[in-house]
Amino acid sequence: SLERTHVKIKADTHNEYFDANGEVLKFEGFLKVYIEGSDDEDEEQKGMLPELKQGEHVYKNYITATERYTRPPYRYTEASLVKKLEELGIGRPSTYAPTISTIQNRGYVERGTVEGVERKYIQLKLGNNAIQEETLTELVGYDKGKLTPTDIGIIVNDFLVNHFSAILDYNFTAKVEEDFDNIASGKEEWTAMMRNFYDDFHPQVEEVEKNAERETGERVLGTDPGTGRQVSVRLGRFGPMVQIGRAEDPEKPRFASLLPDQSIENITFEEALALFQFPKKLGVYESQDVEVNTGRYGPYVRFGKTFVSLEKGEDPLNVTLERAVALIRAKQKAAAPIATYKGKEVTRGKGRFGPFIKWGEMYINVSKKYDFDKLTSRDVQELIEEKLRKDAEKVVREWKEDGIRIEKGRWGRLVAVKGKKKTELPKDTDTAALSLEDVKALLNEKPKSESKK
Repeated sequence: SLERTHVKIKADTHNEYFDANGEVLKFEGFLKVYIEGSDDEDEEQKGMLPELKQGEHVYKNYITATERYTRPPYRYTEASLVKKLEELGIGRPSTYAPTISTIQNRGYVERGTVEGVERKYIQLKLGNNAIQEETLTELVGYDKGKLTPTDIGIIVNDFLVNHFSAILDYNFTAKVEEDFDNIASGKEEWTAMMRNFYDDFHPQVEEVEKNAERETGERVLGTDPGTGRQVSVRLGRFGPMVQIGRAEDPEKPRFASLLPDQSIENITFEEALALFQFPKKLGVYESQDVEVNTGRYGPYVRFGKTFVSLEKGEDPLNVTLERAVALIRAKQKAAAPIATYKGKEVTRGKGRFGPFIKWGEMYINVSKKYDFDKLTSRDVQELIEEKLRKDAEKVVREWKEDGIRIEKGRWGRLVAVKGKKKTELPKDTDTAALSLEDVKALLNEKPKSESKK
């Protein structure tokens, strides 16, 4: 068996201590056979310490000094996060998976995709009164598969810590879990527990709603050399962005969206200014301008009315006209009709929510059941007819000439629909008694804004 050990060694000539961390072999067992049979016994012995006693004198064999860089915070995998939650007494086996799914679905964390890069560092070794220098390498920045916080996640967390620190305390959360267990076993009344919590929590929520300032995570990066105006990065309505200037300046501020692999926390001043090169004109293709730009959903190439997203991880600043034309041609080929149904062309594409086919004005998601790249006419017919059948089942009433219908929405709600316009109907609506004029009036009503206290 191995015993993890930390040793502090005092020198004879000064008051500083040397540290040694490693493992002490307490019982060899199978390790004796394993190490003796290893191709590289020295490698297997790395990190091992001899068995030591407090106060024992040791001989200086060699001393190493290793160059170290500041490392980013440790990131959890799903498995290590569950283990940490168990240690803290937060959650239960039935809630671990939904909790982790929720924070990902809300965009608070995302799975890392960075493979990491090798970085060199220097190690000095003092032995036999001589210093040797060795250059070694380490892998840095690797976060593939790990849960990394997003800008919105960091800002939401900071807001909650600032205004609801008691609720976010680990001990409080663990105590609530214990209370739930007591309620489940009948040892505690749920009404009393909820009342004790709510009496303090509700006034606090009202206070925060009334007085708390909007969190944006703003970070000032420097001064724009061209205008002398402040350059900052913050969270805006459509995501993280760079801003040149301030709202109170006489001249209107300029804005640029961050790229997908950039964040408020680590973007540099130079990277921020480079974003104002967009939209960047690349040249002309088929008598139309071609430009690269970045928007709410990431970087893209624009060609007339055609928009083509760049590949994941592709740097828009390095996109050439040749690369843009290749993307445009691929998009044109993909957008060509793949079939016809009832006299209308069917095209296919990939959108925010995955692959789809388009028939007239109807968009139909294509499930993994189908080979999207090799859709047959039969597949297309099946997808369209299934969509038409489902849409027909949702319709409660319809006025075809006016393009208006009432259909079943989510969770059993009724919705009046005209084109892309939708209006939810009151729960007690008698659809049979509604006239066409009634429905038109409902569709034209402006939604009531919620009153703010």
